[in-house]
Amino acid sequence: MLQLLAKEDIPWSDVHLFQVDERVAPAGSPDRNLTQLLENLVARIELPPGHLHAMPVEETDLESAAKRYAATLQEVAGNPATLDLVHLGLGADGHTASLVPGDPALEIDDADVAVSAPYQGYRRMTLTLPALNRGLRVLWVVTGAGKAEALARLRRGDRLIPAGRVRGDRTVVVTDTP
Repeated sequence: MLQLLAKEDIPWSDVHLFQVDERVAPAGSPDRNLTQLLENLVARIELPPGHLHAMPVEETDLESAAKRYAATLQEVAGNPATLDLVHLGLGADGHTASLVPGDPALEIDDADVAVSAPYQGYRRMTLTLPALNRGLRVLWVVTGAGKAEALARLRRGDRLIPAGRVRGDRTVVVTDTP
């Protein structure tokens, strides 16, 4: 999807890219979302310097890094920070961003960025539900038959899964699953 996006006629000089979430892993790791973003989009477009805002997950003090990322988000996207477009995926367990079932980050309502507990071997930095829900439009990209049940729950607005707690009135869902 990122490679196709890079081919679109978009005024990249007007765009700021923020990450929705990121694994705490070394720079360049194939497990990092940033690695995929750099290789499949940023390397193929003319994004002005300073318009890519990578989550600072390599820092030792992740809580302070999350607060700084939230401040950057606010500097660029207003107070409260409002993103024009939020691109989300969906996990088979109903997670989205790095908001996973049972994680305390899912319940944060007074911050835009949080650090999660370990999930699938990684701690993660993530935008919180308040930040996601202020987005003017949400684009869900859901692939894989293993996510069919979670997708059905998302479409029903099932608030028992994290994805179901993201506003559904401004969403577009692109999926390979009916």
